Amino acid sequence: MKTSLKLMMLTAAVIAGTATIASANVVDLTFSGVATYPTENYPFLLNFYNGGTDSAGMSGPNFGIYFSPNAQGICLNTLAGDCSNTSKGGLGDPNSQQWGLFWLSDTDAYLDDPGGFTTGFSFDYTAINVPGSINVYSGLDGTGTLLASLALPTTPSGPCPGYDAGFCPFYPIGVAFAGTAESIDFGGTANQIVFDDVTFGSVTPGPPTTTPEPSSLLLLGTGIAGLAGMIRRKLARAL
Repeated sequence: MKTSLKLMMLTAAVIAGTATIASANVVDLTFSGVATYPTENYPFLLNFYNGGTDSAGMSGPNFGIYFSPNAQGICLNTLAGDCSNTSKGGLGDPNSQQWGLFWLSDTDAYLDDPGGFTTGFSFDYTAINVPGSINVYSGLDGTGTLLASLALPTTPSGPCPGYDAGFCPFYPIGVAFAGTAESIDFGGTANQIVFDDVTFGSVTPGPPTTTPEPSSLLLLGTGIAGLAGMIRRKLARAL
């Protein structure tokens, strides 16, 4: 019984470690905390995710990511706040219900990641009147090679019951690509499209999953087999 328990504990440790490896490179931008909810609205994001602050003086986790000067946060309606015509309607990540990404000037906004990201890119969005677009580039500020492009159709309009918003709900979409990307061009008419849960390293928007990926599952199986063999050898020597 003690040996079985030890094997189970070691196996659990391998599973936990492998799941961490599988999700370590996934980054989810929820835009939470860009300003005081719901009394402040439309802060410019600037260096909120780059070790600095946004125009409201708030700072987020330092992912080495920064935005073009026109990129703003928009306050999303919830049962606790009625501050715009946009809401996630209580759907998706409960920690990503209060803020999203949009802009009030120009036809697009840029996100730059000098460190680069690979594998895939995904997000939630709502656009009830006019379509939008996404382009992923190998260089900063939309330069270099075009690695991925998505045409974003319009989405059905809410309303979300109890949330009083026409731009609702959000819809998930993602794209895989080869190579390393350094910038994203979010395209669309100003004040007509909103993004949230901008996720790097995954074609599914939202927080990292703890489910091991196929390559990690192979590592997991190899690790468990090795641990089991080690325990058997130790038992054999002890007898």
